[in-house]
Amino acid sequence: MPISSPEGKDWTRKKITDLAPASLLDVGAGAGTYAKLLADARPLRLTALEVFEPYVETYGLRDLYDEVLLGDARTTELPAADVVVLGDVAEHMTVEEAQDLWDRAGQAAGRAVYMSIPIVHYPQGELEHNHHEVHVVDDWDHDKVLAAFPGITDFFRGEVVGVYERRTD
Repeated sequence: MPISSPEGKDWTRKKITDLAPASLLDVGAGAGTYAKLLADARPLRLTALEVFEPYVETYGLRDLYDEVLLGDARTTELPAADVVVLGDVAEHMTVEEAQDLWDRAGQAAGRAVYMSIPIVHYPQGELEHNHHEVHVVDDWDHDKVLAAFPGITDFFRGEVVGVYERRTD
């Protein structure tokens, strides 16, 4: 969904602001949730990677980010940034694709990666004529996330959403 659950956002905001990153890459920017979340503690450079071009206009991403890249996170080279956010994207791909993205995000991140993901059975189909919104894996849970994504250093475990930190510094 281009708009994500508020669960875990305060935790994520505190973690990122404590790091005071100079740059942040928001993979799957959607409606610009993380740019808005960090508006009063904004990194010097915010970059969005979005797969669905209509979201750029609909949600005013060019007004929220310094740079907006169009591309599929599964195949697009991730630019280097202090922090990489994978905000509700892993469930939209196979386990193997999500693990590859996690690895590549860790290589791109100078300080940390944050991944937000539903940790309950959460089926979802196409939304706003965007087939990328389909949840390919709709049954992640906390234990599956811990087992599938190596290097997790901290996490927030909510009722519906988990947020997972991987420090890379």
